[in-house]
Amino acid sequence: MQTVLKVSHLKKNFGAKTVHRDISFELKKSETVGLLGNSGTGKSVLLRCLIGLETMDEGEVYFNQTRIDLWQEEELFELRTKMSYAFQSGALFDSLSVYENIAYPVREHLKLSAAEEEKLVMDVLRLVRMEDAAHLFPSDLSGGMQKRAGLARAMVLKPEIILYDEPTAGLDPVNVENVLDIMNTFKKRGVGGIFVTHDIPAAKKVCDRLLLVDSGKIVFSGGIREFEESTDPVVQKFNMAQ
Repeated sequence: MQTVLKVSHLKKNFGAKTVHRDISFELKKSETVGLLGNSGTGKSVLLRCLIGLETMDEGEVYFNQTRIDLWQEEELFELRTKMSYAFQSGALFDSLSVYENIAYPVREHLKLSAAEEEKLVMDVLRLVRMEDAAHLFPSDLSGGMQKRAGLARAMVLKPEIILYDEPTAGLDPVNVENVLDIMNTFKKRGVGGIFVTHDIPAAKKVCDRLLLVDSGKIVFSGGIREFEESTDPVVQKFNMAQ
C-alpha cells in the first residue's frame, strides 16, 4: 500500500527541554493511526510539526515522497489543502456562522462560484449531520456540535490526511460516538488520519494501527490485538492507567 506520510528521526526541543528525541513512523494511504501517550508526551506538538505550525529541530517529513519539513510558509499554505488539522477545541471563529466557518478555507484556497461553494459546504455539513445548523454561530452550539463543525471544516477541501487533535476530549459518551462515526465516515471516503488521543476504546473503534509515545520516542507500533497482548512493560503500564 502506498505510503502518504513518512516521518524520520524527528526531534523537537523547547529550550533545554527535549519533547521528541527520535520519532519515526509511516502512514499508508487511507489508513488511520492512533497516536497514544500520557499527557505531556508531545502528541499535539508532533501534529503541529507535521503541518508546519511548529518548527522541528532535526529529522525529515515526506508527504507523497516529497520532503516538506524544509518548505516555506507559501508552500505549507498549499500543503494544508491536502493535510488538514482538526483542532481539539474546534477553533471556530466566534464572529462567523457555521456556514461561514466552513466556507473560510474554501475561499482561501479555491476559486468557486457562490453556487459551487454552497454545494461544497452544505455537502460536508450533511456529512457531519449539521446542515440545519449552518446559520448558527459557535456560541449557539454545544461542545459536541462545535467539534463536528471543526471536523467539517477539516474535511471541506477533501484532504488526503486529517490530523485529529483529541477530537473526543471533554465530550459525553453520546457525542464521543458521534465524532467517531464521523471519523469512520471520512475513513470510508479514503481519507487517512492520525488520531491523537489517550482514549484507547475510542482509538480501537477508528484506527488500523496504534503508536505509543513515551520518553520522546515511539515505543510501540502495531495492530490493536498486538497492543492488547503486548508484554512490553511500558505498554502494559499505559493500558493499566486508562
